Amino acid sequence: MTTPQSNTLLNFSAGPAILPATVLEQARASILELDGTGIGILEHSHRGPAFTKVINDARDTCRVLGNIPDDFEILFLQGGASSMFAYIPLNLLPEGRTADYIHTGAWTRKAIADACLIGDARTIWDGESCSFRHLPEDGELQPTDDPAYTYYCSNNTIYGTMWPAPPAATGTLVNDASSEMFSRPIDWNVHDLVYAGAQKNLGPAGVTLVIIRKGLLEQSRQDLPSMFRFDRHAEQGSCLNTPPTFGIHVMGLVFKWILEQGGLEAMHDRNLAKAAKLYESIDASGGFYTGHARPDCRSTMNVTFACPTPELDTLFLAEAQDTGMRNLKGHRSIGGLRASIYNAFPFEGCEQLASFMNDFAERNG
Repeated sequence: MTTPQSNTLLNFSAGPAILPATVLEQARASILELDGTGIGILEHSHRGPAFTKVINDARDTCRVLGNIPDDFEILFLQGGASSMFAYIPLNLLPEGRTADYIHTGAWTRKAIADACLIGDARTIWDGESCSFRHLPEDGELQPTDDPAYTYYCSNNTIYGTMWPAPPAATGTLVNDASSEMFSRPIDWNVHDLVYAGAQKNLGPAGVTLVIIRKGLLEQSRQDLPSMFRFDRHAEQGSCLNTPPTFGIHVMGLVFKWILEQGGLEAMHDRNLAKAAKLYESIDASGGFYTGHARPDCRSTMNVTFACPTPELDTLFLAEAQDTGMRNLKGHRSIGGLRASIYNAFPFEGCEQLASFMNDFAERNG
């Protein structure tokens, strides 16, 4: 029997994405039997002691890993990160108030559209005019007076942009960190709610991690169905209904794996080094490769670039496929190429891609 990731393929998928091999091995074993219980994780009751230990361990490890203060609640929810587009304004945007949204790509576009169905959501910066190649300076934002919250997405998988630091905001700051969660430290002094879908950097699809300041739980509307209230999920320890037990288990294993790698500071250093290898190849190509994101806004998770012509993009993908590099095609909305190099992606894989990029440019430039 082969072990997970024992082959030589490199998976650059933007999500669902690569997971650590050791985590996959632990997850495979736990499907048959969890911690000597004689029953696999998929078959344990979410109310039983075995899973209670799983979710408590995942929550505790998450708090240690993220250096999350005690005045934040950690929730494991279903519905995917896109469900937060509605959850957040439902809970945090009361009638008569406005919410400020910084529009930096496809995911904020969807979040704004859903929020407008629920309340008064204003766009205080719009990146459409620059094709989302860069992020705004704080002075470019046009905030409303006393917003209920300010919403931004810290990393954009499609366009390959990442905020180097959180935007300046008055009051509550909400961050969709789906594609970069726990790739670097988080400043909890300025954030009030950070959420992420698991399938980019934390685990399998089906779990949404929500870290919310406890004071915000008191603002949850009382006239919402229970499943849409942050406070009800918090009261029930993320077990208001049957949670995604397997996904939470794997997420807990990923948290432990990141700690074993040295924690968020060490992971951030590794991610910077991985991304630098690819950006060096782009910048040294003499214009053969064009990066989508402006250099000061480049992502460490999703490196987006293109060859001089679509035909060369196609050839690049075919040759890369032949060498064992998969899922390098750019998002359909912008085309080109994209290398997603999340936490579990190895540095050696970035070296291999950079070498291929250099050779391809030399042969086709």
